[in-house]
Amino acid sequence: MNNDETTEHNMSMEDMDDTEIVFQIILYAGNARSSAMEAIELAKAGKFQEAKEELALAKKELVSSHKIQTRIINKEAAGEKTEMSVMMVHAQDHLMNAITIRDMASEFVDLYERIDQFVPKS
Repeated sequence: MNNDETTEHNMSMEDMDDTEIVFQIILYAGNARSSAMEAIELAKAGKFQEAKEELALAKKELVSSHKIQTRIINKEAAGEKTEMSVMMVHAQDHLMNAITIRDMASEFVDLYERIDQFVPKS
């Protein structure tokens, strides 16, 4: 994945409508999930450095998604109500799922790396 494609959206939340906000959360969370799953596949193939790079990319994408979520929470804490639509709940599900998968992928990468130490090299 090209790093240019994963940079945080330059629009402020004030410039985005609710649908754009939802899709930004889903976009970044989806990218994070994909990178985390790719990290597992790379670790399974013994490519541990590449796997760790994918985990770092997943973390970067999660940070972007989480920043948007935090802005929504801060706006609500300041008294500005946010409409809680089914789409917003769906976006939150994507984010939480991506966080869980990234955490588990990190564990898988560590496990594959440990197992690799005991596998005879040909």
